[in-house]
Amino acid sequence: MPTPINNWVSEVFRARRPFMVGIGGCGMSGLARLLRSGGAHVRGSDSSLTALTERLSAEGIMVEHDGPESTLPADRDLLIMSAAVKRDHRLVLEAQVRGLPIMTYAEALGLAMSGRTGVAIAGTHGKSTATAMLGCVLIDAGLDPSVIVGATCAQLGRGSLGGEAQEPVGSRIGAQVVPLGTFASKPGLLIGEACEFNRSFHNLYPTLASISSIEADHLDIYGSIDAIIEAFAVFARRVPPASQGGKLLIAHDGAYRSVVTAGLECAVETIGFNPAADWCVSYDAASRRTTLRHEDLRLEWIGHMPGEHNAMNAATAAALAMLLGAERARVEHSLSAFRGLDRRMQLLGDGVLPGGGVVRVYDDYGHHPTEIDATLRALRQAESPEARGGRLICVFQPHQHSRTRFLLGEFATSFGQADVVIVPDIYFVRDSQAEQQLVSSQDLVEKLREKGVEASLINQFDAIVEHLRTFTRDGDLVVVMGAGPVWQVGHQFMKSLGKAQA
Repeated sequence: MPTPINNWVSEVFRARRPFMVGIGGCGMSGLARLLRSGGAHVRGSDSSLTALTERLSAEGIMVEHDGPESTLPADRDLLIMSAAVKRDHRLVLEAQVRGLPIMTYAEALGLAMSGRTGVAIAGTHGKSTATAMLGCVLIDAGLDPSVIVGATCAQLGRGSLGGEAQEPVGSRIGAQVVPLGTFASKPGLLIGEACEFNRSFHNLYPTLASISSIEADHLDIYGSIDAIIEAFAVFARRVPPASQGGKLLIAHDGAYRSVVTAGLECAVETIGFNPAADWCVSYDAASRRTTLRHEDLRLEWIGHMPGEHNAMNAATAAALAMLLGAERARVEHSLSAFRGLDRRMQLLGDGVLPGGGVVRVYDDYGHHPTEIDATLRALRQAESPEARGGRLICVFQPHQHSRTRFLLGEFATSFGQADVVIVPDIYFVRDSQAEQQLVSSQDLVEKLREKGVEASLINQFDAIVEHLRTFTRDGDLVVVMGAGPVWQVGHQFMKSLGKAQA
């Protein structure tokens, strides 16, 4: 495994003057706060000024709008770029001309983690949810972690048991030293997502890590599932030996465990619904009760977020928290009180239709077939719209042409729980002009119709909202899904409706 750089945050970033391009994202804004806590004089820019950037400004981190006339301030000695920023961005090019060091977000996060006791959450699905859950559990258990999540969560600032939820945040800064538990007196905990895109997680230095699943995704980068498996194996090898406290928690099934763990020096434990797993999970959908067993240990809680996949996310957080030395009762109480995070099966509310009748609207980030299937199954089971004479209507915006093309058949199958699917244009990310010509949303609509799903193509968001206003009826459940700007549809639709009585 690679050798960590001790005290990087406190020593190397101290007094540096990084400029962060794309500072407004959840990850980048969290990193900005972390570096500032370590003594760096942080400044940055973003093309969109939001509540997150306003929060940074209020905390003393200068944020400016990234416009056509933007230039790199003269006093900056380091540039950190978001994964969404291209190498030909004018500020990146200016930094090159000036001879400044340039880091990606993942590189900077990894260097920051090397000076902390790092916990990295990996897997094709569930990273943000499990990371937010673990962060809240550790806050409630008194371990005072720093946490960076790829989504915002209203409970992350003070934990699930910290009283009334506050403004949603994607990060929190904790203690410089672990106050209690397995790693007491060690450098403070840093909990973060280990993203496999572009092999970003190969930059991290985790002491503990988890891998929840490995599936085909980002095939424009990897080309094959074998390359993806190898990338996860390389990530697993970054966990230090067991003699140094290193441990990997990996899914008993669905993560190519025998390949990924071959030859590892760290301790390895498995988790899953399989009775043979070291951490054995069981879930009762009707009550939303999750039970986790490990040797003589038994934990149990009733979660707010429905679905087996969320039970597994919570169980992963619970297992990691126990490995970090959290008290069992605090783990159970925290997970029982955790209410979710933005864009992960997020209930937007109930609205009254123009002609009467009430519809319920959810928003979700799912953009991979497995995520779509899991979310729709969970919502069908939890909400039972058919019992009210309603339908499950899904508005899904495909994310990236290459993903849509590679997984077109899987996408068509994943909507089996939906009664109606509405598809706008594919959200363009990274794809070449040639790639964009190879697949379209109409291709997905036709595949869905072949599967017997009522599907239609409506390109414009405003047109989708207007269609929903006239098409939906009392008892319908509307789920807006996708990683792009399609979230606007759910919010605009809710704004167009009357307020339902509680």
